Amino acid sequence: MSMMECLASNLNKNLLSCGVKVLTGNYRTVNLLVGMFAAIPVMALPVDALQVKVTPTNPKLGDTLSLEINLDNPESGSNPTVAIGQKTYPAFAIAPSRYRAFIPTTPLETAGIRKFRISGDGQVQNLAVKVSDRKFPVQRINLPPGKAGVQATKLELTRVAALKALQTPQKYWSGGFLKPNAGRISTIYGVRRYYNGKFAKDYYHRGVDYAGATGSPVIAPAAGRVALVGRVSQGFRVHGNVVGIDHGHGVTSIFMHLSRINVKEGDFVKPGQLIGAVGSTGASTGPHLHWGLYVNGQSVDPTPWRTNVFN
Repeated sequence: MSMMECLASNLNKNLLSCGVKVLTGNYRTVNLLVGMFAAIPVMALPVDALQVKVTPTNPKLGDTLSLEINLDNPESGSNPTVAIGQKTYPAFAIAPSRYRAFIPTTPLETAGIRKFRISGDGQVQNLAVKVSDRKFPVQRINLPPGKAGVQATKLELTRVAALKALQTPQKYWSGGFLKPNAGRISTIYGVRRYYNGKFAKDYYHRGVDYAGATGSPVIAPAAGRVALVGRVSQGFRVHGNVVGIDHGHGVTSIFMHLSRINVKEGDFVKPGQLIGAVGSTGASTGPHLHWGLYVNGQSVDPTPWRTNVFN
């Protein structure tokens, strides 16, 4: 073997024994050396088959994490999955060889590192993402002795739970979500509460309230399929007259306390389409619209979805 063949052979063995991440910083040098021995065949560098992009880059509690997964040559026919501990989230196709999983975070969680295990096409990648703390407003409410709150019926609990659990493979929306009512925001997402001096550790405001006038229009913030229509007359005592929209990919919206409903279950709605009107039905102390956004069953802050475009 000549000197040039020996050098090229050793170089090739060294390259094949390293991962692409190790080689990234030396890629220009590798090309230079290969060019010096152009007459000698050199095998291609190994490439990661599974790549992941996480947004937003600095998430806080209440944010939705988007994990975009690229598979170079998916062959198994099954979508990747994302696991956090014992919880597994589906990833849905958004383009050829590209998939995305949405991970919810809530005010009930503790800030800190989230460890993800992404699996797809025989490949596994582990990621650690820091989720920062966020200060949520606190309200103190004093209830008179013996006052009983309105209790939800079994029917409405079952129907609403089924809406929030939807993980439809089709994605219906495109672009940022619209504001569903023109009224001012009266209560933001994530508000915590003390009742009679005792902190309600399992409570947070699961949505955004708009102080629209009775009868003012409520529109669909994004495209989707109407998956829930419920009325007080059917036993929706807490939610009142309610509409639920399935946006696909595990994302659903719920609109509560309506005075009027303009859609029926199974309808497909476009962004900006009229779906109802503001009211004070159900467990409500005055006219307002409650808009809740759920990702894989958990209530997340809807506000970032109006500016972050998860296309």
